[in-house]
Amino acid sequence: MSKTQTIPMTAAGPEAAAGTAQFLTPVVLGLQALAVNGKQAHWNVRGANFIAIHELLDQVVANAQASADLAAERIVALGLPIDARVSAVAEKGKNSGVPAGFAQWQDEISAIVADMDVVIADVQSAIDGLDEVDLTSQDAAIAIKAALEKDRWFLSAHLAA
Repeated sequence: MSKTQTIPMTAAGPEAAAGTAQFLTPVVLGLQALAVNGKQAHWNVRGANFIAIHELLDQVVANAQASADLAAERIVALGLPIDARVSAVAEKGKNSGVPAGFAQWQDEISAIVADMDVVIADVQSAIDGLDEVDLTSQDAAIAIKAALEKDRWFLSAHLAA
């Protein structure tokens, strides 16, 4: 049996690592759930705006995955593991309104925007909390929020009257 040793990867210290993990773990899980639900919506969207929404949802998924990777790698860079197994992601995304089957584009967009709002709230909590914990991690959270809000704008513009 091999022995596993955890070694802090930076001089930030164990308090910064623990605080970062506390604030960024919900972000990672929410982004992973958003990626899964976004792909579900991408496959099942229907209606007059099909191709535009279909392609935009692929971009939302890619951005969510990249942002999840950024947040998870920040936690790991500080010397802690991240648990983003399917069960943890499923628990975080259990209240999504993304339909299981085919749905009109308006319904898919509304559901994904609602999912994004949940993640954005977690990211804002991370930004606020990381101000006293680790400014580098806070910068990562700020970048994630900017990307999410841009994608949210692109989706919401389709619903504007």
